[in-house]
Amino acid sequence: MKVSDALNSRKTIRAFKADPISQEVLTDILETASRTASGGNLQPWHVHVLGPNDVQKLVDKVAAQLPETPMGQGAEYDIYPRKLKDPYKSRRFDIGERMYATLGIPREDKAARLMWFANNFRFFGAPNAFIFSIDRQMCEGQWSDLGMFIQSIMLLAREYGLDTCPQEAWAIWQGTIREMFEIPEDRIVFCAMGIGYRDDEAVVNSLDSPRAPLEEWASFSGF
Repeated sequence: MKVSDALNSRKTIRAFKADPISQEVLTDILETASRTASGGNLQPWHVHVLGPNDVQKLVDKVAAQLPETPMGQGAEYDIYPRKLKDPYKSRRFDIGERMYATLGIPREDKAARLMWFANNFRFFGAPNAFIFSIDRQMCEGQWSDLGMFIQSIMLLAREYGLDTCPQEAWAIWQGTIREMFEIPEDRIVFCAMGIGYRDDEAVVNSLDSPRAPLEEWASFSGF
């Protein structure tokens, strides 16, 4: 698969088949992704790889806490800027409305929207998952490296016919994740990612997120 094909076919999948992925395939993906560039060759990423049993244990632990703690335990970083400005605010609102329109859930049906959002904490049915963390000592440059590493995993997954769902939403359950997987206090739980085979019959997977035209974000000079 060409890199361009992997990029163009990659999308956030919100409904997976139950078929598990072998540890061998996940190992191959991670070992190849480790070639991702990192400043000073720090390689600042840490990954916990979850098989189906641990995915279910984590889902069950969070489900038991959701009724009393619907907003989780709080992320250790701002997932979005606190005063998000346009055009970023409008883009975020737009993709949310597109998703709920695809699902047929109107804006006024808050209960249905909350119920759907809770699927985040089931990994949208993905049989396997990754938990990504990073040392607290790291700075913006190393967070960028971690992001590139995660992107490498998403593109490599396409080569294997797999799909992914990167989820910063899991950061709000960092306490439960930290306890369950014995993540040391000197690391920040950044995000999780479900990985598996997409369910093509699920209507939510028909959603395609738009991209701003090139002229909105690129400047050319000296040509």
